[in-house]
Amino acid sequence: MTNTSQIHPGATAGHAPNGQKTFFGVPIPVFWLGLVSFLTDISSEMIFSVLSVFLTIVLGASNAILGLMEGLADFAASSLDYLSGYFSDRSGKRKIFALIGYAFSTLAKILLVFAVTVQAVITFRVVERLGKSIRGAPRDALIASIADRGKLGYVFGFHKTLDKAGAILGPLLAYGLLTMLGESLATFQLLFWIALFPALLAVIILAVSVKDPPRVAPRLRPGLFSTWHLLEKDFRHYLKVASLFSLSYFSFAFLLIRGYEVGFTLTDVPLLYALFNVTFILVSIPVGKLGDRIGRHKIIALEYLLYALICLGLMLLDGKLAVAVLILLYGVFYAIDEGHSKAYISGLTSEEHRASALGLYNFVTGLIYIPASIVTGLLWTAYGPAPAFGVAAAIALLAFLLFVLTLPHRKKAAAT
Repeated sequence: MTNTSQIHPGATAGHAPNGQKTFFGVPIPVFWLGLVSFLTDISSEMIFSVLSVFLTIVLGASNAILGLMEGLADFAASSLDYLSGYFSDRSGKRKIFALIGYAFSTLAKILLVFAVTVQAVITFRVVERLGKSIRGAPRDALIASIADRGKLGYVFGFHKTLDKAGAILGPLLAYGLLTMLGESLATFQLLFWIALFPALLAVIILAVSVKDPPRVAPRLRPGLFSTWHLLEKDFRHYLKVASLFSLSYFSFAFLLIRGYEVGFTLTDVPLLYALFNVTFILVSIPVGKLGDRIGRHKIIALEYLLYALICLGLMLLDGKLAVAVLILLYGVFYAIDEGHSKAYISGLTSEEHRASALGLYNFVTGLIYIPASIVTGLLWTAYGPAPAFGVAAAIALLAFLLFVLTLPHRKKAAAT
């Protein structure tokens, strides 16, 4: 294992003890992968920051349809993770799967330019998320293979910080276009065209700047459905708790709709999304470093509790200020969920099966997101937002208690 005492995360450039060049304390390939995510998120979040209001306000779809779309999209975003992770482990290749995934999402965005119906928007959303599903597990396994094991929280936090920096710029660009050109169908179509170009640039950078690291072939080549039995016991336990927690999940699109309902204008909605991403960036690296220091399991427990409190706030509080504060807190939660859970899983699993474990986690939780988001949309449509958020809060609290109370039974739960 690399001697982590010689790596300084705050440094702008240098070398890791194994001779690998670093930038801001992370290996250069991780920086390139972060830049790819930065450009991709400029593109994707320009679109996503307005897609919920485009669907419901411009095209006239109901919140139930929005819930269906987001549930299908969340499942699509993880439906192929296990397959891509498994074949990445089996072949020993990471980059090619990541490249295919980014290219697939980019091609899907062409469809949105011509979307003028609810069905077309839903089709785009699902197809674009399939690309994310293809690239996610192999890319994260690639990052974990390159990084020092003792710095996984910091490295994943750094990657997600670059990722979400694009998610700030994208909504701001969307806000500028809507402000200058108005909220017409033509403006939205122009926005979708502009969003295509950073996605294309991201694919080019990945193709020419990142290579797979040298890797020893796995000792075992298990079948697709037998890998589960080879995964570590601690990971399997965590997956069960995370599956329960996933039942409480609702898409961030519902927070944007909630913001619109309490008085924010259609043009303001992208700014709310940018606000969420600013919070994500500010806390992502500190949370990652904190988890490396005190134990990643403690940060996961905090994630579950924080989410429950956010849901309670959305159920009980009203008004623009309250919703804005809760969106800020949601950014903290999402920073943990997006970055730290991957570091936690990477610490629990071996190199031979890491992409499979990350893919299985994404697949299972994504599968559960379908009924979770659909139920949220149905409850909201039938009874209003309070019951929808109340059910989510109760499930999240149950998952928190289960994770904390069963933690002592796992001998190496800290995933150090």
